[in-house]
Amino acid sequence: MASAFDVAHYILSKNGQMSAMKLQKLVFYSQAWSLVWDDAPIFDNRIEAWANGPVVRDLYEVHRGKFLVDSNTFADLAKGELTRDQIETIDAVLNSYGSKSPQWLSDQTHSEDPWKQARNGLADGDRGEHEITLASMAEYYSSIQ
Repeated sequence: MASAFDVAHYILSKNGQMSAMKLQKLVFYSQAWSLVWDDAPIFDNRIEAWANGPVVRDLYEVHRGKFLVDSNTFADLAKGELTRDQIETIDAVLNSYGSKSPQWLSDQTHSEDPWKQARNGLADGDRGEHEITLASMAEYYSSIQ
């Protein structure tokens, strides 16, 4: 199975340098839409509902302290294990969300059920590490396609 590092590296190779926050949201949406369109996750890395939106902690541990990331950031960790279907899904996500600002993407994820459900009981701005489950993502995004 591919990893979140493969997805991040592909996104950065295709779209170039971007903020870490934007990358996190694009990786999240790649996973969400893969669950809907391909009936399978792209990666099994945990996604957490942080104050600024969904975060793959494994990616965060690599880019911690960096505002901008590029394809070199994850090059050593990406194994290039994306399938043709996964690449098509990521490309579709980039076509839909790639031109959006990091803040727009963050605001969008905050308005959607998977993040809100995982943050249940936490105030805005509170730190949180609750998991955004694959089941909640599949259920929500399949209902809005």
